[in-house]
Order: sequence, then C-alpha cells, then structure tokens
Amino acid sequence: MTVKFIRRLSTLILGSGTVLILASASPLPVWAQQVACMVNGDPITDFDIEQRSKLLMLSTHKMPDRKDVLNELIDEKVKIREGKKFSIDPSASDVDQSYAAMSGRMHLSPDQLTKSLESQGIRVETLKQRIKADMVWSNLVRGRYKESLQVGEKEVEEKVKEQGGEQAPDNTQGFEYKMQPIVLVVPRGSSQEVIESRKKEAEALRARIQTCTEANAFFKSMQNAAIRETVIKTSADLPPSLREILDNTPVGHLTPPEITRQGIEMVALCAREPTKVDTPKKREIREKMYNEKYEAKSKSYLAEVRKAAMIECH
Repeated sequence: MTVKFIRRLSTLILGSGTVLILASASPLPVWAQQVACMVNGDPITDFDIEQRSKLLMLSTHKMPDRKDVLNELIDEKVKIREGKKFSIDPSASDVDQSYAAMSGRMHLSPDQLTKSLESQGIRVETLKQRIKADMVWSNLVRGRYKESLQVGEKEVEEKVKEQGGEQAPDNTQGFEYKMQPIVLVVPRGSSQEVIESRKKEAEALRARIQTCTEANAFFKSMQNAAIRETVIKTSADLPPSLREILDNTPVGHLTPPEITRQGIEMVALCAREPTKVDTPKKREIREKMYNEKYEAKSKSYLAEVRKAAMIECH
C-alpha cells in the first residue's frame, strides 16, 4: 500500500463523528484473551478492547484509556439490546450497505477499505459493530422521541432575533428559486476542441434565451440537448457558491455553462422570489438546535438504559 493511498483514507468519518485516519500506528500491548465484562449475559473480551483501542488510536494518535474503551463497548451492547426490544435490529446486509456507503464517500471500494483496516491489525467486524450500534441508536432516539426533538418555527425565529437577525438582514434573507436544468450532450472521449466548441455554443445560447418559455421550446427540439422539469429550491438548500450564481443571473436567463460528465450544463432561472420560510441562517440555527436536543435526549436515554442493564466487570 503506498503512502499516497493511505493518506486518502484520512477522510473516513464514523457515525459518531470520529475521524478515522488509517496511517501507520505503533503496536499495542496484547492483553490476555479473556472476558473483561458481561453485559446482559453478552461478553466483552480483552480482544474486543484491544481491537477497539486500535481503531480509536488511529484517530487520536495516542493510546486510549482502557476504561473509556470498555465504557464505549458497554454502551454499544446496551444500545443494540435496547434496539431489539423495539424490533430495531439491522441485518448484516443493512450494515454492509452502510459500510459500502462509507467507503464510497472515501472513493474506495468496500474491499479496499477492509484491506486497509486489516493492514493495521483491525478486523472489519470491529468497525461494522460500531456502525451497527450507531444505526440502532439513531433510529431508537429519533423514533421514540420524534415529537420532543422537533424544533418549532417560533423557536428558530426567537433564536435568529437573539443573534441579531433583525439588525443583519443579509444573513437571514432567502429566496425561492424555480429552475430548469439544461444539458448539451458531449460524447465521452470527445477531444478538448469538441468540448470547447460545445461550450461556445452554450455561451451563444445564453445571449439568445430570454425566458423559460423560450428555453423549453428551443431545447426540447434541439438534438443532443435536454431540458428537465422545474426544480424548486430555497437558499437554504443550496451551497453559497451556487446561490451567488443564481442571484447574479437575470430571471429567464441561463447560468454560465459548466463542464460535467454529462456534457455542458446550465440552469434556466425561471423565478426568484424572496422568502422567509427557510433561509441559510434559519437552516443553520434549526439544525444546531435539533442536534442539541438529540444529544441531550441521547445522553439521558443511554443513562437510563445502562442503569437497567446487568453489567458485571472483572
């Protein structure tokens, strides 16, 4: 495995928010392989602790405290058991799909991720067990406490005002955009000359199209081109760079052409209306408030479940 390949793995994000950096790690002491703890009759061995320690060490670059590692494993045992009480028990296939999605975000195949873990002395089951516990717990908390986790619009408005929203309208102003994506097809493997020619054609069309009606009539009859159905998004749904492009595009006109895998893509902006329903500032505040509620409920729920569990440690 090359150093370059190992570095690519540093973007792995676990469900709990831990960044797993698969770089070389110094060897850990091997504890005797015996049962360290029984959780509702389910054992946690010294080998389990050793494996999880290696996983954690890759993100912290230091030896984790054995007690902290054991507590994390206990938490996972009680979470999974609690999930079964409510028929929340992800199958091996469900976990594999989540594992594949994780590797995909790293631009790796599941097999590549598995080999990378194994090269560090970590069994793939160690990571999959953590993934499963996170899946169970997220479904439990969000499902059982759905109502109490909701963030009301009034709460959001009050928080916006507390943060000076009324004095800083630019941070709370939002728009609702009605758009129609357009693509001028460029066959794969085309030369740079062909791509540039198609891009010039797109620029010429930008100067010609003045309304979405014109865009529809033109692109629906144009060969090697397509215009899709109307898409409606608010400012809060879009990244800042795209919002800036749309805000600088006159209604009825096309955005600057962009080269993509499909070809040359543009967007016909059909409408841009001010809205206070959802803005980037509101979305940010709403998500933060929701996460705070979730973390508080998760913590209290876990404490309750642990208290009721039969935990015997040696």
